[in-house]
Amino acid sequence: MTATSADERLLETSPLRKLLARPELGSVVGAIAVFVFFAVFADSFLRASSLSTVLYASSTIGIMAVPVALLMIGGEFDLSAGVMVTSSALISSMFSFQMTANVWVGVGVSLLVTLAIGAFNGFMLTRTRLPSFIITLGTFLMLTGMNLGFTKLIDGTVSTKTIADMEGFPSAHDVFASTLTVGGVGIKVTILWWLALVAVASWILLRTRTGNWIFAVGGNQDAARAVGVPVAKTKIGLYTGVAFGAWISGQHLLFSYDVVQSGEGVGNELIYIIAAVIGGCLITGGYGSAVGSAVGAFIFGMTSKGIVFAEWNPDWFKFFLGAMLLLATLLNAWVRKRAEATT
Repeated sequence: MTATSADERLLETSPLRKLLARPELGSVVGAIAVFVFFAVFADSFLRASSLSTVLYASSTIGIMAVPVALLMIGGEFDLSAGVMVTSSALISSMFSFQMTANVWVGVGVSLLVTLAIGAFNGFMLTRTRLPSFIITLGTFLMLTGMNLGFTKLIDGTVSTKTIADMEGFPSAHDVFASTLTVGGVGIKVTILWWLALVAVASWILLRTRTGNWIFAVGGNQDAARAVGVPVAKTKIGLYTGVAFGAWISGQHLLFSYDVVQSGEGVGNELIYIIAAVIGGCLITGGYGSAVGSAVGAFIFGMTSKGIVFAEWNPDWFKFFLGAMLLLATLLNAWVRKRAEATT
């Protein structure tokens, strides 16, 4: 057998080809550029305390960007993700206060209800075959109204009552909102949650059969169904994953401030999607990575805090965010074309 007739699967892949095939390559290049930019123009950016602040801002976005990225790889969106975070916090707070129970009871009830909301999104999507944009837009509007309506009905105002003096609050605060001191620098526990989610999501995508299913349903769900992939279960699972991220973020919101404003969270779903897209996820599905979403969230954190450290007008933040979205999308498209050209 000649070299030209050898099985392509047995041919070695060059390091360059492997690098170009990574969906997060463009976002990593962008992150390096943003880091160098603010390191030059913001004198305090490279301080340990400043970098800790950047990581914290990144983690609050990254916790949600990871499951949102997996959902986008699976070919779907969730426009209710932002307000679901607030719903999770409200359920935990109001149940604990009204039932005069240990706050951990409220945390558990919040987990069950939030996961049920995510499963509802997935169930409605798979049963009705309507676009995820329509399904989750409806959930977004319902949750927005319920957050405000129930809070005013139960507490009489648009915010919940304080639960800081309730049993279990200190331990819950340690789990969801504490600050660890490492080398004299405060590290928020959300950073650890974020890194753990990235690790678990990367393992699922790259080392499990479920990961193959996610890429398959995002690439072509009809073809995936034809080869035996459980499309409905996979998509319901992905929406439940987004709900789990919303639960973690919601508990952090609650135990950071011990009260919750019912109108929070509107618009954050776009930030999660932007972080995933900057990180290399395609709008059309079937392509992306959890690591890329983390890099996208890190770029978001660097930009939001870098503008403050540089003492610029924060009104320009949205401009920089939009510019990064366009540049990252173009760079990711170019990288993908180069990767396909080398295969």
